[in-house]
Amino acid sequence: MRRIILASLAAFAVTQASAQTLHIGLRQDPDVLDPTLGSSYVGRIVFSGLCDKLFDIDEKLNIVPQLATGFEWKDQTHLLIRLRPGVLFQDSEKLDAEAVKYKLNRDLNAKGSMRRGEVNSIDTIEVVDPLTVLLTLHAPSSPLLAQLTDRAGIMISPKAAEAAGDKFGLHPVCAGPFAFESRVAQDKIVLKRFPGYWDNKSIHFDEVVYQPNVNATARLENLRAGALDLVEYILPTDVETVKRDPKLRIATNGSLAYTGITFNVGNGPAANSIIGQNKLVRQAFELSIDRGALVQVVFNNMSKPTAQANPTSSPYYDESLKPPPRDVAKAKALLAEAGVKTPVTVVLTITNETDTQQAGEVIQSMANEAGFDVKIRSMEFASSLQAGYAGDFQAYLIGWSGRADPDGNMWQMLHGGGTFNYGHYQNAEVDKALDDARTVSLVDQRRAFYAKVWQHERDDLPLIYLWAAANIVGLKQSITGFRQVPDGLIRLQGMAIQ
Repeated sequence: MRRIILASLAAFAVTQASAQTLHIGLRQDPDVLDPTLGSSYVGRIVFSGLCDKLFDIDEKLNIVPQLATGFEWKDQTHLLIRLRPGVLFQDSEKLDAEAVKYKLNRDLNAKGSMRRGEVNSIDTIEVVDPLTVLLTLHAPSSPLLAQLTDRAGIMISPKAAEAAGDKFGLHPVCAGPFAFESRVAQDKIVLKRFPGYWDNKSIHFDEVVYQPNVNATARLENLRAGALDLVEYILPTDVETVKRDPKLRIATNGSLAYTGITFNVGNGPAANSIIGQNKLVRQAFELSIDRGALVQVVFNNMSKPTAQANPTSSPYYDESLKPPPRDVAKAKALLAEAGVKTPVTVVLTITNETDTQQAGEVIQSMANEAGFDVKIRSMEFASSLQAGYAGDFQAYLIGWSGRADPDGNMWQMLHGGGTFNYGHYQNAEVDKALDDARTVSLVDQRRAFYAKVWQHERDDLPLIYLWAAANIVGLKQSITGFRQVPDGLIRLQGMAIQ
């Protein structure tokens, strides 16, 4: 009897020793965990553990199959997608063509869908057979496949979604490696390993805990103390501290992201501000900012000044679009030309992370010298997004995590129908150029349309692009298999703690 008890205890000890939990520090608390409704970058990081997509991107931004095994353009308006057999959702329902049709229709039609502008080129969705879907488009759409590498391509259980209704984001059910377990707002999100995952051999953790904390110093100290295994963003000014710790390492690469200031030019009563209604005032505001000094002070020169949406690594990066140098005298002259009384009051909404707070203060100081009275309004991230959608802002300092295809960095923010066009910027020529760029596939053809977009955007300035960030991940030396992709998402497949 004693030998049986000892053997049982030994087996329990082995099981406990082999069980592993990965603790990931996030810079913000995600918004709703519903891929149709969600819009935060850190939410995309959680989705990477929770939900597979039809397609993914690799380190070189190539589109690679995930839940799909492949695709075929029958012609310019008919896309055939073949699905991986034997895939289960986390409620043990099968992933099939009907499920794909359900999710894409949900993205197109659900109230509050943030994906509608990404997939609105789809006219009809046909189930060819249980593992084949045919998408018929209204017109050719060069970015559609790339859109299916992100939240539009995440598949969810129709059974669970129908049962949950508008509460699906409280307990999402996907086809990824980890199933949703629990969430405590502003504290943690817990995922448990899903034993029915189609690629289980690549998963080496039993549990993943995402822990949001807007305080960068606290995230760093938790990493150094071992309470976190990986932090998805380390401040550039803290990089050397991590490098000096023999238990830790830094992983960096160029990202697809940018941060800029969106102005409310047409979204509700708050648009009726001086800066919202006068492009000369917005032009003056831009000239008050020294982007180079800003990224040096706040980001230790690890971010790069920019005046456009696409990164330098993109074939759609426009070499002719350079950030203008700071010119306080010219800024004051533009304010005089606009006939406005100075100082011009501008309420700048920012989020409450450490580096964003610092950036807001630097912008405030610079703009004040040029005749602006910048008042900073700091908000929790998800709350700031809701204020953005509602038009409850004058100017909004907000980042975009970036997409591999330029349409994903521009259409939603600058098109009159764009979901992330917080300020409701409207320009018929910009809309047409963005729409036309979707219908052609050659880089030179698309660049020509985007050149028209930038011509108007740089004059109207509904959005001042400020800096392009770097991906800076801090992690334990004991973590293996970490792959850094330019989109910054933490892919758990292949990762382990030795």
